[in-house]
Amino acid sequence: MARDLTRINERARNKPKERFTSIYHLMSGPEELRAGYEAIDGAAAPGIDGVTKEEYGKELESNLQSLSDRLKEMSYRPKPVRRTYIPKPGSNKKRPLGMPCLEDKVVQNAVRAVLEQIYEAYFEKSSYGYRPGRTQHGALDELGRTIQQKKVNYVVEADIKGFFDHVNQEWLMKFLEHRIGDKRVLRLIVRILKSGIMEDGMVRASDEGVPQGGSLSPLLSNIYLHYVLDLWFEHRFKKGCRGEAYYFRYADDYLACFQYKEEAERFLTEMKERLEKFHLEIEPGKTKLMEFGRFAEESTRRCGREPEQFDFLGFTHYCGKTRNGHFKVKRKTSKKKFRAKLREAKEWLKKERSHLKRGELLLRAKQKLDGHLNYYAITDNGRECANFRHQMERLLNRWLNRQSQRDSDPWERVKAALNWVKWPSVRIKHNLDPFRRESA
Repeated sequence: MARDLTRINERARNKPKERFTSIYHLMSGPEELRAGYEAIDGAAAPGIDGVTKEEYGKELESNLQSLSDRLKEMSYRPKPVRRTYIPKPGSNKKRPLGMPCLEDKVVQNAVRAVLEQIYEAYFEKSSYGYRPGRTQHGALDELGRTIQQKKVNYVVEADIKGFFDHVNQEWLMKFLEHRIGDKRVLRLIVRILKSGIMEDGMVRASDEGVPQGGSLSPLLSNIYLHYVLDLWFEHRFKKGCRGEAYYFRYADDYLACFQYKEEAERFLTEMKERLEKFHLEIEPGKTKLMEFGRFAEESTRRCGREPEQFDFLGFTHYCGKTRNGHFKVKRKTSKKKFRAKLREAKEWLKKERSHLKRGELLLRAKQKLDGHLNYYAITDNGRECANFRHQMERLLNRWLNRQSQRDSDPWERVKAALNWVKWPSVRIKHNLDPFRRESA
C-alpha cells in the first residue's frame, strides 16, 4: 500500500494537470481499511452505534472484509455524526464536535490517505494547517522571519465566520473534480458529506459544511480554501501588487502582510468579495488592518498612538527591541489563551481532586503543564510561560489544601510533592528567533 501511495504522490508532482480516474481500489480494500482502523485512537468517544475500537477489533478480519465488500458494491452508507458541544477556549461560546461511528472513521482514514498524497503535490507553501510535516510553529517561524526581514508595514488579520459549518458542498465537489476523475470516489465523499447530524436524539440533513470530528474534514477544508483563497492570493491578487505581499493560513485562520497600505486595504475589500462568491463571510470582530513592522513604532508614536498588536495561533505579536535597540518581532501567549488555559486547569482540578489520589493528581497536572510548555515555550515567551507555571502551582496549593479542614498541606509540603513528580521548569522548546541563521 505504501508503495502505491508513493507512486500516486509522484504522479501528482510530475503531472500537475492530471486527473486521477482510478484510485477507488486504493481506499476500499481490506489492507487499506486495516491501516485506517489502526490509525484510530482507541480512547476516542464512539458514534451513535456505540461501537468502540476494541469491540470492532474482536472480529476485525470479518468486519473489514464486510466493509470492503460494501464499499466495492457501493452499498456502504455512512451513519449520521453524533454532535456534541465543547467549551470554546477564551469564550462563552461552545464549539460543535462531531463523533462519527468507528466504521466511518475507518473509511475516512482510508480516503484521506489517498487524497492527501494527491493534494500535497498541489497545495501552496502558504498553507500550514493539518498537513504532514507542517506545523503551527512552522507558520509562526516563517511569519516572524518575513515581518523581520522583508518590507512589511501593514498586516491584515482575518478569520472566517463559522467556516466548517458553511462550506458549500456543491463548490467543494467542483473543486475536487479538478483532480479526481474517479466517480466512485466522488460519490463516496458526497455520501460522507450528506450522512447527516444527530443532535439531541434528532437526525437532520447536512446539506452545508463538512462534518467536524472526522479525519477527512480538515483535508476537505484545506482543499476548499486552497481554491478560494490560497491560489487566488498567490496567483492573482499578489501579481497586481506593486509592493511586497505575503500570506499565511492555518486552517481557517489567516493573515496577509503588505508593504503599502493601499494594497492592504484592497486585499481587505477584495477578500470579502471573494469569500462571498463561495458562500463564506469574515468574522468582523476578528478581522482588521493594522500598521505593524519595522517602522510602525516610530510612525504610530508620531501620531500619539502605541504600536498595534495582533493575535495568530494563540500568540500576541508585538513590536519589540533587541538589547541593542534594533526592531524585533516578538510574541507572547495571548491573554485570551492564557486565561482560557488557566480556567481549563482550574475546572479540571475542581472536578478531579476528590477522585484521584494526590500523587496521580500531581502527575496529571504535570502532564498538562508539559503540554502547555510544549506549545507555548518559544523565543521571547519565557516570562509568560513562567507565569502560567506559577499560576498552576497556586491552583494546586489551593485545591490540595481544601481537601482538609485544617492546613494539612502548607506550601513547603506542596513544593516537596512537586519536586517528587519532577515538576517541569520553563525552557525554550522552539527557537523562533527571527534573527537566527538557517541550519545547513
